[in-house]
Amino acid sequence: MDRTAPPLEVASATPGIAWPGLPGVAGTSLLGFLFQLDRTQWWPAERIEAAQRRQLAALLDHARAEVPFWRARLPGFPPPDDATAFEAAWAALPILTRAEIQAADASEAMLADRLPQGHGEYREIFTSGSTGRPIRGVRSQLWELVWSAFTLRDHLWHRRDLAGSLAVIRESGAGKAPYPEGDTQAGWGFSSASLFATGPLFSLNVTTPPAQQMEWLRRRDPDYLLSHPSILARLALEVGGRPLPRLKQIVAISEALTEPQRMAIEAAFGVPVVDVYSTREAGYLALQCPDHAGMHVQSEGLRLEVLREDGTPCAAGEVGRVVVTPLHNLAMPLIRYEIGDLVEMGAPCPCGRGLPVLNRVMGRRQNMLRLAEGGRRWPLLSSGDIERLVGAAPALRQYRIEQTALDALTVMLAVARPLSDAERDAVIAWARAKFGEGFAVTVETMEELPKSAAGKVEDFVCQVPEG
Repeated sequence: MDRTAPPLEVASATPGIAWPGLPGVAGTSLLGFLFQLDRTQWWPAERIEAAQRRQLAALLDHARAEVPFWRARLPGFPPPDDATAFEAAWAALPILTRAEIQAADASEAMLADRLPQGHGEYREIFTSGSTGRPIRGVRSQLWELVWSAFTLRDHLWHRRDLAGSLAVIRESGAGKAPYPEGDTQAGWGFSSASLFATGPLFSLNVTTPPAQQMEWLRRRDPDYLLSHPSILARLALEVGGRPLPRLKQIVAISEALTEPQRMAIEAAFGVPVVDVYSTREAGYLALQCPDHAGMHVQSEGLRLEVLREDGTPCAAGEVGRVVVTPLHNLAMPLIRYEIGDLVEMGAPCPCGRGLPVLNRVMGRRQNMLRLAEGGRRWPLLSSGDIERLVGAAPALRQYRIEQTALDALTVMLAVARPLSDAERDAVIAWARAKFGEGFAVTVETMEELPKSAAGKVEDFVCQVPEG
Protein backbone atom coordinates (compact mmCIF):
# COMPACT_ATOMS: atom_id res chain seq x y z
CA MET A 1 0.00 0.00 0.00
CA ASP A 2 1.08 3.57 -0.57
CA ARG A 3 2.31 4.99 2.73
CA THR A 4 3.76 8.15 1.17
CA ALA A 5 2.92 11.15 3.31
CA PRO A 6 3.02 14.75 2.10
CA PRO A 7 5.45 17.09 3.87
CA LEU A 8 4.17 19.02 6.89
CA GLU A 9 5.33 22.49 7.80
CA VAL A 10 4.92 23.56 11.42
CA ALA A 11 3.67 27.13 11.66
CA SER A 12 6.14 29.03 13.84
CA ALA A 13 4.64 31.39 16.41
CA THR A 14 8.00 32.50 17.83
CA PRO A 15 9.52 35.75 16.50
CA GLY A 16 12.88 35.22 14.85
CA ILE A 17 12.25 31.50 14.27
CA ALA A 18 11.18 30.61 10.73
CA TRP A 19 12.37 27.03 10.42
CA PRO A 20 12.09 24.53 11.96
CA GLY A 21 8.83 26.04 13.21
CA LEU A 22 8.33 26.63 16.92
CA PRO A 23 4.57 26.75 17.69
CA GLY A 24 2.86 28.66 20.47
CA VAL A 25 1.31 27.22 23.62
CA ALA A 26 -1.73 25.66 21.91
CA GLY A 27 0.36 24.24 19.07
CA THR A 28 2.87 22.77 21.50
CA SER A 29 0.05 21.09 23.44
CA LEU A 30 -1.31 19.69 20.16
CA LEU A 31 2.11 18.26 19.32
CA GLY A 32 2.12 16.60 22.75
CA PHE A 33 -1.25 14.96 22.05
CA LEU A 34 -0.26 13.89 18.53
CA PHE A 35 3.04 12.41 19.75
CA GLN A 36 1.06 10.19 22.13
CA LEU A 37 -1.73 9.34 19.65
CA ASP A 38 0.89 8.17 17.17
CA ARG A 39 1.92 5.53 19.70
CA THR A 40 -1.27 4.66 21.58
CA GLN A 41 -3.02 3.60 18.36
CA TRP A 42 -0.67 0.57 18.30
CA TRP A 43 -1.20 -0.42 21.92
CA PRO A 44 -3.02 -3.71 22.49
CA ALA A 45 -6.69 -3.36 23.39
CA GLU A 46 -6.08 -4.38 27.01
CA ARG A 47 -3.56 -1.59 27.55
CA ILE A 48 -5.90 0.99 25.97
CA GLU A 49 -8.75 -0.15 28.23
CA ALA A 50 -6.55 0.08 31.34
CA ALA A 51 -5.53 3.63 30.44
CA GLN A 52 -9.18 4.51 29.82
CA ARG A 53 -10.12 3.31 33.30
CA ARG A 54 -7.54 5.64 34.85
CA GLN A 55 -9.05 8.62 33.03
CA LEU A 56 -12.60 7.48 33.77
CA ALA A 57 -11.75 7.34 37.47
CA ALA A 58 -10.54 10.95 37.33
CA LEU A 59 -13.68 11.99 35.43
CA LEU A 60 -15.97 10.24 37.95
CA ASP A 61 -14.21 11.85 40.92
CA HIS A 62 -14.58 15.30 39.35
CA ALA A 63 -18.24 14.78 38.39
CA ARG A 64 -19.15 13.54 41.87
CA ALA A 65 -17.44 16.50 43.53
CA GLU A 66 -18.27 19.35 41.18
CA VAL A 67 -21.44 18.57 39.16
CA PRO A 68 -24.81 18.75 40.97
CA PHE A 69 -26.52 16.26 38.65
CA TRP A 70 -23.92 13.57 39.32
CA ARG A 71 -23.49 13.97 43.08
CA ALA A 72 -26.43 11.72 43.94
CA ARG A 73 -26.13 9.53 40.86
CA LEU A 74 -22.54 8.29 41.11
CA PRO A 75 -21.64 5.72 43.76
CA GLY A 76 -18.15 5.18 45.03
CA PHE A 77 -16.08 3.22 42.52
CA PRO A 78 -13.47 0.48 42.86
CA PRO A 79 -9.92 1.53 41.92
CA PRO A 80 -9.24 1.46 38.16
CA ASP A 81 -6.51 -1.17 38.51
CA ASP A 82 -9.16 -3.65 39.73
CA ALA A 83 -10.49 -4.19 36.19
CA THR A 84 -13.18 -6.74 37.04
CA ALA A 85 -14.74 -4.74 39.87
CA PHE A 86 -14.44 -1.42 38.03
CA GLU A 87 -16.12 -2.75 34.87
CA ALA A 88 -18.93 -4.34 36.88
CA ALA A 89 -19.61 -1.04 38.64
CA TRP A 90 -19.44 0.78 35.32
CA ALA A 91 -21.99 -1.54 33.70
CA ALA A 92 -24.36 -0.93 36.64
CA LEU A 93 -24.45 2.85 36.04
CA PRO A 94 -27.75 4.00 34.47
CA ILE A 95 -27.79 5.18 30.87
CA LEU A 96 -27.99 8.98 30.44
CA THR A 97 -30.71 10.18 28.03
CA ARG A 98 -31.18 13.41 26.08
CA ALA A 99 -34.39 14.07 28.02
CA GLU A 100 -32.47 13.92 31.30
CA ILE A 101 -29.86 16.34 29.97
CA GLN A 102 -32.58 18.78 28.90
CA ALA A 103 -34.32 18.60 32.28
CA ALA A 104 -31.11 19.00 34.28
CA ASP A 105 -29.83 21.80 32.08
CA ALA A 106 -32.85 23.93 32.94
CA SER A 107 -31.15 24.58 36.31
CA GLU A 108 -27.61 24.14 34.91
CA ALA A 109 -27.25 21.06 37.11
CA MET A 110 -25.18 19.35 34.37
CA LEU A 111 -22.42 21.98 34.58
CA ALA A 112 -19.38 21.74 36.82
CA ASP A 113 -19.21 24.34 39.57
CA ARG A 114 -15.56 24.81 38.70
CA LEU A 115 -12.93 23.43 36.34
CA PRO A 116 -9.49 22.15 37.34
CA GLN A 117 -6.55 24.39 36.57
CA GLY A 118 -5.48 24.15 32.94
CA HIS A 119 -8.90 23.33 31.47
CA GLY A 120 -9.60 26.92 30.43
CA GLU A 121 -12.99 28.55 29.97
CA TYR A 122 -16.49 27.18 29.37
CA ARG A 123 -17.62 27.08 25.72
CA GLU A 124 -21.28 26.64 24.68
CA ILE A 125 -22.58 24.75 21.64
CA PHE A 126 -25.94 23.33 20.56
CA THR A 127 -26.62 20.07 18.76
CA SER A 128 -28.63 19.99 15.54
CA GLY A 129 -31.52 18.21 17.24
CA SER A 130 -31.75 15.42 14.63
CA THR A 131 -33.35 13.21 17.29
CA GLY A 132 -36.07 15.80 17.83
CA ARG A 133 -34.50 16.71 21.19
CA PRO A 134 -31.94 19.52 20.71
CA ILE A 135 -29.61 19.92 23.66
CA ARG A 136 -27.08 22.45 24.82
CA GLY A 137 -23.54 21.27 25.23
CA VAL A 138 -20.87 23.03 27.28
CA ARG A 139 -17.24 22.11 26.89
CA SER A 140 -13.88 23.36 28.09
CA GLN A 141 -11.07 24.88 26.08
CA LEU A 142 -8.98 21.81 26.87
CA TRP A 143 -11.66 19.57 25.36
CA GLU A 144 -11.56 21.68 22.19
CA LEU A 145 -7.81 21.06 22.08
CA VAL A 146 -8.49 17.31 22.25
CA TRP A 147 -11.02 17.75 19.39
CA SER A 148 -8.27 19.43 17.34
CA ALA A 149 -5.87 16.58 18.00
CA PHE A 150 -8.31 14.04 16.52
CA THR A 151 -9.00 16.33 13.55
CA LEU A 152 -5.28 16.34 12.85
CA ARG A 153 -5.05 12.58 13.37
CA ASP A 154 -7.63 12.16 10.60
CA HIS A 155 -5.60 14.44 8.29
CA LEU A 156 -2.40 12.52 9.07
CA TRP A 157 -3.96 9.06 8.81
CA HIS A 158 -5.28 9.84 5.36
CA ARG A 159 -2.11 11.60 4.23
CA ARG A 160 -3.72 14.87 3.21
CA ASP A 161 -1.48 17.57 1.85
CA LEU A 162 -2.28 20.42 4.23
CA ALA A 163 -0.74 22.88 1.80
CA GLY A 164 -3.63 22.19 -0.57
CA SER A 165 -7.06 23.83 -0.57
CA LEU A 166 -10.14 22.51 1.24
CA ALA A 167 -13.71 23.20 0.07
CA VAL A 168 -16.44 22.77 2.69
CA ILE A 169 -20.21 22.71 2.04
CA ARG A 170 -21.78 22.50 5.49
CA GLU A 171 -22.51 26.06 6.67
CA SER A 172 -26.25 26.28 7.26
CA GLY A 173 -26.66 29.67 8.96
CA ALA A 174 -28.83 32.20 7.16
CA GLY A 175 -26.70 34.58 5.13
CA LYS A 176 -23.41 32.76 5.87
CA ALA A 177 -21.06 31.76 3.03
CA PRO A 178 -23.61 32.70 0.36
CA TYR A 179 -23.35 31.83 -3.32
CA PRO A 180 -21.72 32.86 -5.65
CA GLU A 181 -18.49 33.52 -3.72
CA GLY A 182 -19.00 31.81 -0.38
CA ASP A 183 -16.33 32.55 2.23
CA THR A 184 -12.56 32.17 2.14
CA GLN A 185 -10.20 31.72 5.11
CA ALA A 186 -6.43 31.66 5.08
CA GLY A 187 -6.21 28.27 6.84
CA TRP A 188 -8.16 25.05 7.42
CA GLY A 189 -9.69 26.25 10.69
CA PHE A 190 -8.78 26.40 14.38
CA SER A 191 -7.87 22.70 14.61
CA SER A 192 -4.95 23.13 12.21
CA ALA A 193 -4.09 26.82 12.40
CA SER A 194 -2.21 26.71 15.72
CA LEU A 195 0.21 24.04 14.52
CA PHE A 196 0.53 23.49 10.76
CA ALA A 197 0.72 25.85 7.82
CA THR A 198 -2.20 25.05 5.51
CA GLY A 199 -3.72 26.18 2.25
CA PRO A 200 -6.98 28.14 1.99
CA LEU A 201 -10.40 27.02 3.20
CA PHE A 202 -13.38 27.73 0.93
CA SER A 203 -16.91 27.39 2.37
CA LEU A 204 -20.40 27.53 0.86
CA ASN A 205 -23.87 27.44 2.41
CA VAL A 206 -25.70 24.11 2.12
CA THR A 207 -28.88 25.84 0.97
CA THR A 208 -27.22 26.66 -2.36
CA PRO A 209 -28.87 24.66 -5.19
CA PRO A 210 -26.76 21.67 -6.33
CA ALA A 211 -26.05 23.03 -9.82
CA GLN A 212 -24.66 26.22 -8.27
CA GLN A 213 -22.68 24.19 -5.71
CA MET A 214 -21.03 22.37 -8.60
CA GLU A 215 -20.34 25.61 -10.46
CA TRP A 216 -18.76 27.05 -7.30
CA LEU A 217 -16.60 23.94 -6.90
CA ARG A 218 -15.37 24.19 -10.48
CA ARG A 219 -14.28 27.78 -9.87
CA ARG A 220 -12.55 26.92 -6.59
CA ASP A 221 -11.02 23.69 -7.98
CA PRO A 222 -10.11 22.36 -4.49
CA ASP A 223 -7.71 19.60 -3.50
CA TYR A 224 -10.17 18.26 -0.90
CA LEU A 225 -13.94 18.43 -0.46
CA LEU A 226 -15.87 17.99 2.81
CA SER A 227 -19.67 17.80 3.16
CA HIS A 228 -22.66 15.66 4.18
CA PRO A 229 -23.17 12.36 2.32
CA SER A 230 -26.58 13.49 1.02
CA ILE A 231 -25.04 16.62 -0.49
CA LEU A 232 -22.10 14.70 -1.95
CA ALA A 233 -24.45 12.13 -3.50
CA ARG A 234 -26.51 14.91 -5.04
CA LEU A 235 -23.35 16.60 -6.36
CA ALA A 236 -22.33 13.31 -7.95
CA LEU A 237 -25.31 13.73 -10.30
CA GLU A 238 -24.01 17.16 -11.33
CA VAL A 239 -20.47 16.07 -12.26
CA GLY A 240 -21.55 15.07 -15.76
CA GLY A 241 -18.38 13.17 -16.59
CA ARG A 242 -16.18 16.17 -15.75
CA PRO A 243 -14.47 15.46 -12.39
CA LEU A 244 -12.67 18.26 -10.58
CA PRO A 245 -9.07 18.32 -11.91
CA ARG A 246 -7.21 18.83 -8.62
CA LEU A 247 -9.47 16.84 -6.30
CA LYS A 248 -7.62 14.15 -4.32
CA GLN A 249 -10.10 13.04 -1.64
CA ILE A 250 -13.62 13.61 -0.29
CA VAL A 251 -14.53 13.63 3.42
CA ALA A 252 -18.08 12.69 4.48
CA ILE A 253 -19.40 14.02 7.80
CA SER A 254 -22.56 14.41 9.94
CA GLU A 255 -24.75 11.72 8.34
CA ALA A 256 -24.50 7.96 7.98
CA LEU A 257 -22.69 7.22 4.71
CA THR A 258 -24.33 4.31 2.90
CA GLU A 259 -22.42 1.99 0.59
CA PRO A 260 -24.50 2.99 -2.48
CA GLN A 261 -23.71 6.65 -1.71
CA ARG A 262 -19.99 5.91 -1.39
CA MET A 263 -19.96 4.00 -4.67
CA ALA A 264 -21.85 6.73 -6.55
CA ILE A 265 -19.68 9.54 -5.18
CA GLU A 266 -16.40 7.76 -5.88
CA ALA A 267 -17.52 6.78 -9.38
CA ALA A 268 -18.55 10.34 -10.26
CA PHE A 269 -15.58 12.21 -8.80
CA GLY A 270 -12.93 9.53 -9.35
CA VAL A 271 -11.42 9.89 -5.85
CA PRO A 272 -11.83 7.99 -2.56
CA VAL A 273 -14.38 8.97 0.11
CA VAL A 274 -13.24 9.00 3.76
CA ASP A 275 -15.93 8.70 6.43
CA VAL A 276 -15.90 10.57 9.78
CA TYR A 277 -18.24 9.66 12.66
CA SER A 278 -18.65 12.43 15.23
CA THR A 279 -21.20 14.39 17.23
CA ARG A 280 -20.94 17.97 18.44
CA GLU A 281 -21.56 17.06 22.07
CA ALA A 282 -19.30 13.98 22.23
CA GLY A 283 -16.58 14.76 19.67
CA TYR A 284 -14.94 12.23 17.36
CA LEU A 285 -16.42 8.77 17.83
CA ALA A 286 -14.68 6.86 15.01
CA LEU A 287 -12.44 7.57 12.03
CA GLN A 288 -12.06 5.45 8.91
CA CYS A 289 -8.99 3.24 9.03
CA PRO A 290 -6.34 4.52 6.60
CA ASP A 291 -5.54 0.97 5.52
CA HIS A 292 -8.81 -1.00 5.69
CA ALA A 293 -12.58 -0.55 5.38
CA GLY A 294 -13.60 -0.35 9.05
CA MET A 295 -13.78 2.68 11.35
CA HIS A 296 -11.59 2.90 14.45
CA VAL A 297 -13.17 4.09 17.69
CA GLN A 298 -11.15 7.03 19.05
CA SER A 299 -10.64 5.41 22.43
CA GLU A 300 -8.08 7.95 23.62
CA GLY A 301 -10.87 10.55 23.60
CA LEU A 302 -13.95 8.64 24.73
CA ARG A 303 -15.32 5.31 25.86
CA LEU A 304 -17.77 4.01 23.26
CA GLU A 305 -20.05 1.11 24.14
CA VAL A 306 -22.17 -0.81 21.63
CA LEU A 307 -24.96 -2.46 23.59
CA ARG A 308 -27.70 -4.99 22.96
CA GLU A 309 -31.23 -4.24 24.13
CA ASP A 310 -30.48 -6.04 27.41
CA GLY A 311 -27.49 -3.77 28.05
CA THR A 312 -24.77 -6.35 27.39
CA PRO A 313 -21.92 -5.55 24.95
CA CYS A 314 -22.34 -6.51 21.30
CA ALA A 315 -19.97 -8.96 19.66
CA ALA A 316 -18.45 -8.48 16.20
CA GLY A 317 -21.15 -8.45 13.53
CA GLU A 318 -23.95 -7.45 15.92
CA VAL A 319 -25.86 -4.17 15.70
CA GLY A 320 -26.38 -2.24 18.93
CA ARG A 321 -27.07 1.18 20.39
CA VAL A 322 -24.23 3.61 20.96
CA VAL A 323 -23.44 4.83 24.49
CA VAL A 324 -20.55 7.26 24.89
CA THR A 325 -18.52 8.89 27.64
CA PRO A 326 -16.18 11.72 26.55
CA LEU A 327 -13.07 11.35 28.69
CA HIS A 328 -11.83 14.93 28.93
CA ASN A 329 -14.83 17.29 29.00
CA LEU A 330 -14.99 18.15 32.68
CA ALA A 331 -17.17 21.22 32.02
CA MET A 332 -20.29 19.11 31.36
CA PRO A 333 -19.53 15.43 31.96
CA LEU A 334 -21.67 13.07 29.89
CA ILE A 335 -21.37 9.65 31.49
CA ARG A 336 -22.87 6.68 29.61
CA TYR A 337 -24.82 8.98 27.31
CA GLU A 338 -27.02 7.27 24.70
CA ILE A 339 -26.76 9.36 21.54
CA GLY A 340 -29.55 7.59 19.63
CA ASP A 341 -27.39 5.88 16.99
CA LEU A 342 -27.07 2.22 16.07
CA VAL A 343 -23.82 0.75 14.72
CA GLU A 344 -22.46 -2.64 13.74
CA MET A 345 -19.53 -3.82 15.85
CA GLY A 346 -16.45 -5.06 14.01
CA ALA A 347 -13.61 -7.53 14.63
CA PRO A 348 -10.04 -6.36 15.37
CA CYS A 349 -8.52 -4.66 12.33
CA PRO A 350 -5.78 -6.34 10.27
CA CYS A 351 -3.85 -3.06 10.36
CA GLY A 352 -2.67 -3.92 13.89
CA ARG A 353 -4.16 -0.93 15.69
CA GLY A 354 -5.64 -1.80 19.07
CA LEU A 355 -8.51 0.66 18.67
CA PRO A 356 -11.95 -1.03 18.47
CA VAL A 357 -13.63 -1.29 15.06
CA LEU A 358 -17.08 -0.37 13.80
CA ASN A 359 -18.10 -2.06 10.56
CA ARG A 360 -20.68 0.59 9.74
CA VAL A 361 -22.80 3.33 11.23
CA MET A 362 -26.43 2.39 10.69
CA GLY A 363 -27.94 5.72 11.70
CA ARG A 364 -30.58 6.64 14.21
CA ARG A 365 -33.30 4.36 15.56
CA GLN A 366 -35.84 6.67 13.92
CA ASN A 367 -34.38 5.50 10.62
CA MET A 368 -35.75 1.99 11.11
CA LEU A 369 -38.91 0.62 9.53
CA ARG A 370 -41.67 -0.11 12.07
CA LEU A 371 -43.48 -3.40 11.50
CA ALA A 372 -47.23 -3.87 12.00
CA GLU A 373 -46.66 -7.14 13.84
CA GLY A 374 -44.18 -5.42 16.17
CA GLY A 375 -40.46 -4.77 16.08
CA ARG A 376 -38.28 -2.93 13.59
CA ARG A 377 -35.89 -3.66 10.75
CA TRP A 378 -33.34 -1.69 8.77
CA PRO A 379 -34.65 -0.44 5.42
CA LEU A 380 -31.19 -0.69 3.89
CA LEU A 381 -31.11 0.17 0.18
CA SER A 382 -28.55 -1.78 -1.83
CA SER A 383 -26.99 -0.65 -5.08
CA GLY A 384 -29.51 -2.90 -6.85
CA ASP A 385 -32.40 -1.22 -5.02
CA ILE A 386 -31.16 2.21 -6.12
CA GLU A 387 -30.69 0.99 -9.68
CA ARG A 388 -34.30 -0.26 -9.78
CA LEU A 389 -35.60 3.02 -8.32
CA VAL A 390 -33.73 4.99 -10.99
CA GLY A 391 -35.16 2.64 -13.59
CA ALA A 392 -38.66 3.39 -12.30
CA ALA A 393 -38.02 7.17 -12.24
CA PRO A 394 -35.19 8.06 -14.68
CA ALA A 395 -35.46 11.77 -13.79
CA LEU A 396 -34.54 10.99 -10.14
CA ARG A 397 -31.92 13.19 -8.48
CA GLN A 398 -32.47 12.37 -4.81
CA TYR A 399 -34.90 10.35 -2.69
CA ARG A 400 -36.31 10.26 0.83
CA ILE A 401 -38.77 7.72 2.22
CA GLU A 402 -40.97 8.47 5.22
CA GLN A 403 -43.02 5.91 7.10
CA THR A 404 -46.12 7.86 8.13
CA ALA A 405 -48.08 4.92 9.61
CA LEU A 406 -47.51 1.25 10.24
CA ASP A 407 -49.00 0.56 6.80
CA ALA A 408 -48.15 3.78 4.93
CA LEU A 409 -45.07 5.16 3.16
CA THR A 410 -44.40 8.43 1.38
CA VAL A 411 -41.69 8.35 -1.29
CA MET A 412 -40.32 11.86 -1.76
CA LEU A 413 -38.33 12.37 -4.96
CA ALA A 414 -36.30 15.30 -6.17
CA VAL A 415 -36.64 15.05 -9.95
CA ALA A 416 -35.41 16.90 -13.02
CA ARG A 417 -38.90 16.83 -14.57
CA PRO A 418 -42.42 15.76 -13.59
CA LEU A 419 -43.05 12.01 -13.48
CA SER A 420 -45.48 10.37 -15.86
CA ASP A 421 -48.36 8.30 -14.49
CA ALA A 422 -46.53 5.17 -15.54
CA GLU A 423 -43.38 6.25 -13.68
CA ARG A 424 -45.39 6.99 -10.52
CA ASP A 425 -46.93 3.55 -10.72
CA ALA A 426 -43.48 2.05 -11.18
CA VAL A 427 -42.18 3.86 -8.08
CA ILE A 428 -45.14 2.58 -6.04
CA ALA A 429 -44.49 -0.96 -7.29
CA TRP A 430 -40.79 -0.57 -6.37
CA ALA A 431 -41.62 0.58 -2.83
CA ARG A 432 -44.03 -2.31 -2.24
CA ALA A 433 -41.56 -4.83 -3.59
CA LYS A 434 -38.83 -3.40 -1.31
CA PHE A 435 -40.77 -2.77 1.90
CA GLY A 436 -43.86 -4.98 1.67
CA GLU A 437 -47.04 -5.35 -0.37
CA GLY A 438 -49.19 -4.25 2.57
CA PHE A 439 -47.99 -0.63 2.44
CA ALA A 440 -50.06 2.19 0.99
CA VAL A 441 -47.53 4.25 -0.97
CA THR A 442 -47.77 7.95 -1.81
CA VAL A 443 -45.32 9.58 -4.23
CA GLU A 444 -44.40 13.25 -3.83
CA THR A 445 -42.10 15.08 -6.26
CA MET A 446 -40.21 18.35 -5.88
CA GLU A 447 -37.13 20.14 -7.19
CA GLU A 448 -35.07 19.66 -4.00
CA LEU A 449 -35.64 17.65 -0.83
CA PRO A 450 -36.05 19.55 2.45
CA LYS A 451 -33.04 19.65 4.77
CA SER A 452 -32.83 19.91 8.53
CA ALA A 453 -31.70 23.13 10.22
CA ALA A 454 -28.15 21.78 10.05
CA GLY A 455 -28.42 21.08 6.33
CA LYS A 456 -28.82 17.31 6.63
CA VAL A 457 -31.03 14.97 4.61
CA GLU A 458 -31.90 11.43 5.74
CA ASP A 459 -32.95 8.84 3.17
CA PHE A 460 -35.39 7.02 5.49
CA VAL A 461 -37.27 8.38 8.51
CA CYS A 462 -39.97 6.67 10.56
CA GLN A 463 -42.58 9.14 11.77
CA VAL A 464 -44.61 6.50 13.64
CA PRO A 465 -44.42 7.19 17.39
CA GLU A 466 -43.40 4.47 19.80
CA GLY A 467 -46.33 2.52 21.24
